[in-house]
Amino acid sequence: MEGRCTWCGTEPLYVAYHDTEWGVPEHDGRALFEKLILDGFQAGLSWITILRKRDTFRAAFEGFHPEIIAGWGETEVQRLLADPGIVRHRGKIEGTIAGARAFLRIEEREGFSPFLWRFVGGSPIVNRFTSMAEVPTETPESRAMSKALKAEGFKFCGPTIVYAFMQATGMVNDHMVTCPCHSALAR
Repeated sequence: MEGRCTWCGTEPLYVAYHDTEWGVPEHDGRALFEKLILDGFQAGLSWITILRKRDTFRAAFEGFHPEIIAGWGETEVQRLLADPGIVRHRGKIEGTIAGARAFLRIEEREGFSPFLWRFVGGSPIVNRFTSMAEVPTETPESRAMSKALKAEGFKFCGPTIVYAFMQATGMVNDHMVTCPCHSALAR
């Protein structure tokens, strides 16, 4: 694709992710939960590492269904710590369980998707960057969302992780203006 964002390189899995997922507005609460959790697991790693393990993560975490994960305890933590197909980090695994419980409280109260999308006024922020150097690592919106998520009980959701999550889920359109995905998603 002529003009594609350069961050995805030429790795087919990464290119497909860029072309079909990254920046596409997501409003399904369960899908948003999955992406937020996977972005938390990415902390300290590259996204391609998580992307390569995503199917294994989905199997290990029962399709990222919060109502299942919320009931987990030490038995499931030990099972996951023994799974070489995922990132084996006790804090991140326990954070996922805490996040599932927080998700259920938010979902019951107002809906997880509306809770998140309110930080961008309900529709994507469309940036017009021409160079990766212009793209921020965090914004006032990501700082506010991070603070709210932490207050609800989520872990591994600092403002930088949250900004990457906002980009990936289409709350922010950070495709370069030269990338055909920018204009397609800005419509």
